[in-house]
Amino acid sequence: MNTALQTLQQDIRHTFKSADLLKLAVTHPSLTNEDENITESNQRLEFLGDAVLQLVLTSELYQLYPEEREGVLSQRRAALTKGSFLSGLAREIHLDACLFLGKSEEDSGGRTRDSALEDAFEALIAAVYLDAGIETATTIIRKIYGPFAERLAARDQIENPKGHLQEKVQPIHGNNALRYAITSTSGEDHAKVYTVTLYFGGEALATGNGSSKKTAEESAARAALDSWEVPPKA
Repeated sequence: MNTALQTLQQDIRHTFKSADLLKLAVTHPSLTNEDENITESNQRLEFLGDAVLQLVLTSELYQLYPEEREGVLSQRRAALTKGSFLSGLAREIHLDACLFLGKSEEDSGGRTRDSALEDAFEALIAAVYLDAGIETATTIIRKIYGPFAERLAARDQIENPKGHLQEKVQPIHGNNALRYAITSTSGEDHAKVYTVTLYFGGEALATGNGSSKKTAEESAARAALDSWEVPPKA
């Protein structure tokens, strides 16, 4: 077994009873097209790993957020299983260094491709599950993800600042407490810049700029998240 795979096992704190399972988890489909001795890739494991990941994350979120509605829990789970998020986790555990790729895939940058890393991450979870069972898989998922609440808060704030801010405000002040308004535009039509002001009641909380109304609103929401605390209900 190569050094990268040995390091991976140390990082996730699991030594595989079946080394073949681990090797299969990091075998990209491109290798089966170039090496007649390789007849199977990680695609079937990826299919299983997706289901294992969904089960574990659903259970974790169900226990972590006992007051949340089903729709909100689904959104949180979707954030934690999005392809770009999984590929980021794969890089954190250096799964990119472990991949077995065909030469053409390697030469075209396949080792850093998000889709390859996402698939390998899910395949790794499946391999752990088959090698050691659901309890070990759950432990390793918890370790890789770290504190779920922190992951979710950071991701929501970066990728969905308006939704994150609305989730903080709505339970106390209702659905319509926040209002976004375009307060100015500048620049030529092909390079227009929008300025949006975010209001809470009649109070201006923050402003944001962007090349579209949507990005300007997101910028204003991020600014509010950074500098404003939701007041208690009057």
